[in-house]
Amino acid sequence: MATTQFPLSWDLKTLSPAPTSAEFRQRLNDFKSRLTKFARSTDVLADVNSDPANVSRWVQVISEYELLDAGITDLKALVECYAAADAENKQYQQLQAELSTLMPLREQIATNVEFAFKEATNEGFAALVGAAPELQRIEYFLVTRRRNSALRLPRDQEVLAADLAVDGLHAWGRLFDRLSGSLKIQVQEKGTLVTRSPGQVQFDSPQRQVRENNFFAADAAWGSIEDTCADAINHIAGTRLTTYRHVGLRDHLEVPLRFNRMTRETLDTMWSTITAAKGVLKEYLAKKAQLMGIEQLAWYDLSAPLPQLPGAGGADEISYDDACTQIIEAFQQFSPDFGDFARMSLADGWVEAENRAGKHQGGFCTGFPTAKQSRIFMTYTNSADSMSTLAHELGHAYHSWVLRNEPVFLQDYPMNLAETASTFAEAVLGEQRFRHAKSDYERLQMLDGLLGDSVAFLMNIHARFLFEDSFHRERAKGELTAAQLSELMQTAQKTAYMDALADGGWNPRFWVSKLHFYITGLPFYNFPYTFGYLLSMGVYAVGQDSGGEFADTYRKLLIATGSKDAEDAVRSTLGFDLRKPDFWNKSLNIVADRVRQFVKLADATLNKTSQI
Repeated sequence: MATTQFPLSWDLKTLSPAPTSAEFRQRLNDFKSRLTKFARSTDVLADVNSDPANVSRWVQVISEYELLDAGITDLKALVECYAAADAENKQYQQLQAELSTLMPLREQIATNVEFAFKEATNEGFAALVGAAPELQRIEYFLVTRRRNSALRLPRDQEVLAADLAVDGLHAWGRLFDRLSGSLKIQVQEKGTLVTRSPGQVQFDSPQRQVRENNFFAADAAWGSIEDTCADAINHIAGTRLTTYRHVGLRDHLEVPLRFNRMTRETLDTMWSTITAAKGVLKEYLAKKAQLMGIEQLAWYDLSAPLPQLPGAGGADEISYDDACTQIIEAFQQFSPDFGDFARMSLADGWVEAENRAGKHQGGFCTGFPTAKQSRIFMTYTNSADSMSTLAHELGHAYHSWVLRNEPVFLQDYPMNLAETASTFAEAVLGEQRFRHAKSDYERLQMLDGLLGDSVAFLMNIHARFLFEDSFHRERAKGELTAAQLSELMQTAQKTAYMDALADGGWNPRFWVSKLHFYITGLPFYNFPYTFGYLLSMGVYAVGQDSGGEFADTYRKLLIATGSKDAEDAVRSTLGFDLRKPDFWNKSLNIVADRVRQFVKLADATLNKTSQI
């Protein structure tokens, strides 16, 4: 039996007793009692001023708040891990539902704290924060909470909304998780009809017929639940829009922008700069189609590997051990700290990567702040794409690692900057593999992978953003049917991909299968990916120009993500203004250069193979 150097399954037992154990039940019950007692105590908070007695009470409140917030994160992360690894386990699903009942208590605490800050005078608030070192250290968190208090409903309504969300907003998200987790797809494998989970159905087969058959089999399966998913997505968006209306917001993007600690000016600049520059990707897509011997790519061709052209060789499978080794070496060359972290986390069982039935689709990285550790979930399929996914999630884990000794409330970074760390990790790996390629054709394959990422972030994510933006505008007028949602999705895809795919080759039901649309805790789970991708490329380019000292600057950037707005974090460490197109163009120029290299190498390969 083959042995592996790095474990394929994660170790969760060192974090906590299993959720099915009596020890876990006791821990959960004790925590619920403590959380409930504290939440009730925050219904009457001290005044916000610099009176010594008030300052002392506030230090105690914030200290307990921090401990309990970390505890909730620990519990939710643990059950999420168990549920993802065993997607049909009803007991884990029930525990997820039970933990969701803690969210109103968490929200009650946040509401009470924010209302106390909201009602304080500017002078009183500044005096309180400045009166104690414990509060000064987390000033950014407190200021952000005061700023976000403007998004709150009146106190009683806020508490009621949090209670109703358990069986309302969040229940719709859990419904989608259950539907997608139990979905079965019938696919042909070696002439036999087999049943697979969504995460096991691959669209990167070298055989176009296999990709096409898998795509339509998956589309049919997702189509079987589209009406229920339409109900879920309608009610998730409807709940949000209703809340926004009562708060007085007119722009459905204001809340996600607040969550990502960035301005509308930055978002608009990013998308407009992308739209003006991404046409070059059509050259890449057209040349890839030529290499594959087809007139135009379809949706199910986007992840396809380049063909094994005569005399060019093909891509070898990459074992999990080989992937781990390559990632460690790439990270180590960037910085010893990054490489040592990757080796530790991979060797110590932080990753669940086994390819087996019954797992949830997709991948994620989740943190355990009390233990100062993370866990990564994915399904490794011996491909370069899987290796990149592993590097991506390790980038997330490293981000949490460098923040582990900061105050818990300053370890929370926005999603857009979180995706910078993950896509930066992919960039480090990608450049390392490109430099060590053994032939022009291998370099062509590497560029195909890098440009495939560009298509994903600049076209696919853009399509998701355009869909969700138009959906929220239409949803304000009333509910949409599954057919209407599919029409919006196809329109968004054609715009974002600049009509670069073949007629009939789109994926209108993409809104059904993409779980990001059903995440109830964070709206518009899309544009931060593109933000992070472009920022990471710019960061990498700056690093190449900065010499060996950049690893420390990079750590400072990651630490700043917990204590500064996005624009300030970048400006204070890298010196760029994200509200202007200059930095975005710096990153997009890298994409254009890669397209030129790809086309040149592709033409040389085609000429060579035509002479064989």
